[in-house]
Amino acid sequence: MNLIPRNFLFDDDLEDFFVTKPSKRGEMKCDIYEKDDKYYIELDAPGFDKKDINIEVKDGYLTVRAHKKEVNKDEKKNYIRKERYYGEYSRSFALGDVDIENIDAKFENGILNITVPKKELPENKKYIEIK
Repeated sequence: MNLIPRNFLFDDDLEDFFVTKPSKRGEMKCDIYEKDDKYYIELDAPGFDKKDINIEVKDGYLTVRAHKKEVNKDEKKNYIRKERYYGEYSRSFALGDVDIENIDAKFENGILNITVPKKELPENKKYIEIK
């Protein structure tokens, strides 16, 4: 990465085309996997404090919101490049049949780990006699 912007007009666009990297707006990227009787969401939230993150379950969706405030604007700085984004970030995940009362979350080293237990559904099966 160069600290000084390059002069070629499409440098950043070409770099984005050939290299997969996080969005310039700082989206929270995640991995979701299923193991045994739980779903696991591992969500990247670097630069956040635990107090800046809110997790809500409502109307069948789990929503993660994080807010990052810009730290002291120093008008004396002559920025050459400014890539860090400040503001509100949000990700929502549709929930199926899960146990919302036992959802658990842990935040450590910039990674938010959310564990969503599956709800045990009674087997609702009936055999129909053919006449």
